Amino acid sequence: MKSIFLISFSLFMLSCGNGNTQTVSKENITTVEPVEVPVQDGMARAYFASGCFWCVEAIYESIEGVDEVISGYSGGHTKNPTYESSNTGRTGHAEAVEVIYDPEIINFKTLVKVYYGSQNPTQVNGQGPDNGSQYRSIIFYQNKDQKGIIENVKAEVAKNYEKPLAAEILPFQKFWIAEDYHQNYEKNNPGNPYIQNVSIPRLNRFKEKFPELLKENSH
Repeated sequence: MKSIFLISFSLFMLSCGNGNTQTVSKENITTVEPVEVPVQDGMARAYFASGCFWCVEAIYESIEGVDEVISGYSGGHTKNPTYESSNTGRTGHAEAVEVIYDPEIINFKTLVKVYYGSQNPTQVNGQGPDNGSQYRSIIFYQNKDQKGIIENVKAEVAKNYEKPLAAEILPFQKFWIAEDYHQNYEKNNPGNPYIQNVSIPRLNRFKEKFPELLKENSH
């Protein structure tokens, strides 16, 4: 029994950051028009927050049609957030990713399905051992069509859960790119205990659930 407790405690201590548990006041979220990012060189962009961005980056990069995924911060009220400042829970930002994808190969609706299917969608303010407003789940929409797609997918997913889904649906405003060492973190740090015990298992669960979406080298 003691050994089980120690294992559980060790996994709990593994975190993408400091695990601050502050929450963001809903009073700070105002109704604004979304910012639409234009398609460039045939590539569109989508923005998601779903716990540690190391995990989310690896998941979306494994999908056919996704060209690149960038880790960063979004959803907050301060300029130029950093890893340290966002981890205080006071900037309002969540760890997020920018998914650069070819809409001729994969569409936004599929990306949203991946979003809900690659996390515990009922966990509030976090994923797994990462807890705090900086790890909360957010889907950002850039126009009314995207908002409608998100709401429809959410309604379908919600049928499978007794608890309400936790992800906020917010108009996209700004994405701040994270520090260089956060980019491709799972790929560049395969021996990191967090990557071994949290990120890679999460990625493998996703692969088992969506094998038809994977790039050939991601199987």
